[in-house]
Amino acid sequence: MLDEGERIVPMRLQRFLARAGVASRRGSERLMTSGRVRVNGVVVTELGSKVDPSVDVVTVDGRPCSITERSRYVMLYKPQGYITTMSDPQGRPTVAELVPSREFPGLFPVGRLDTDTTGLLLFTTNGNLGQELLHPSRHVDKHYVALVRGVPTRRELDELRGGVMLEGGPAAPAKAEVLDERDPLFSVVAPHGAGVDGGGNPNSVVGLTIHEGKKHQVKKMLMAVGHRVLRLHRDAFGPLTLTGVTEGNWRELNKDEVNALEALCNR
Repeated sequence: MLDEGERIVPMRLQRFLARAGVASRRGSERLMTSGRVRVNGVVVTELGSKVDPSVDVVTVDGRPCSITERSRYVMLYKPQGYITTMSDPQGRPTVAELVPSREFPGLFPVGRLDTDTTGLLLFTTNGNLGQELLHPSRHVDKHYVALVRGVPTRRELDELRGGVMLEGGPAAPAKAEVLDERDPLFSVVAPHGAGVDGGGNPNSVVGLTIHEGKKHQVKKMLMAVGHRVLRLHRDAFGPLTLTGVTEGNWRELNKDEVNALEALCNR
């Protein structure tokens, strides 16, 4: 399971799974408590259990994993109506149904998209890289396109660019602009035009780039300047875009894309 000459002392099972790229530490714990992890053929659910990587055989959903196993990276074009979780006790549709979670045990989403939000969602089995990409210090840009009520003024756009105040503290400065109908991204959230609000005033499409990952952040930022989000789409995550992926489908990242993600974590 290990490279010749390498010796690693017994370690906690969830740490082994994270180092093997199966999932993050927290994700590995969820795999264990759900009964999906076996050590030498025996299901292990107790957190803190230890394994010796040089002799123990660890499997997730029946598939052996090791510290030297190649990590997997998958890009999904998430449609509306799916929860960003790998399982849901209420039986609601989850993104796990749309990606090769059985083929790549331990695959987990890097960050979240709201149920009604569409667009780019990254998955990986590399727990360390996933955690690095989400760490605030990495400042990984995420670009969103939002159909909103009304048309933001220059002053309101400047507020977004300066960092608006949200409940719990200020949001970091964002890049913000109102998109022209000729912009290809306009039709992603407004295929039939932006329409009008309840008072007959025109709606608009806004492009917003943030690097934080607070819950409902884009919706809250736009609402803070007086514009409710009607539809939201993420078209870019760091260096990744939805090139070659149609809605509801996925593809593995190519070598250049993986290298670009690793470069973000090493800068």
